[in-house]
Amino acid sequence: MHKRDPEQLFPHDKLLRPFLVLIPRYVHPNHVTIARMILTPVVLYCLFLEYYQIGVPLFIITAATDALDGTLARVRKQITKWGTFYDPVADKLLIGSVIILILLQHVNSLIAFGVIAVELLMLAGGWYKRHMGTEVTANIWGKVKMLLEFTGVLFLLISLWLGMDLFIDLSEGTLILAIVFAVIALLTYSL
Repeated sequence: MHKRDPEQLFPHDKLLRPFLVLIPRYVHPNHVTIARMILTPVVLYCLFLEYYQIGVPLFIITAATDALDGTLARVRKQITKWGTFYDPVADKLLIGSVIILILLQHVNSLIAFGVIAVELLMLAGGWYKRHMGTEVTANIWGKVKMLLEFTGVLFLLISLWLGMDLFIDLSEGTLILAIVFAVIALLTYSL
């Protein structure tokens, strides 16, 4: 199997590159990953208390740091082993915890369990491969999976915030697609 060059830019990197001048050089990609880990409990707190007017925008900002830290790392050539492992862990913490908190209450629980199960399998596989000395990085399937998970969760949060049931159906369909891409990502050695 062809191994992807970790410094190869993704399409979203090219879109975000012009905006990186707004981020000071002393801010490293791992700082952004740590910020996502710190913001995740704040997002959960707001969503738990049903403060959707704060929680939904904060979820969007927190999830957007996923694209930002990866782009920073690749464009500024600051890729680290810590970042390649903990960036997807931070993503899974954010998405997984929101899924546990919100999806289990408001969406088909089988879909929520499916997303959580595949995420746990990916984490366990990544940990095992790293333990065995294999470098594990994200690939395009993992990126699409993350985008679909984010979109599915966002549809549900918008539904709760605005009281529009249509978004619940969109959320379920998008999350089923995310499960498919997660399985592909898992089978292609991605996080």
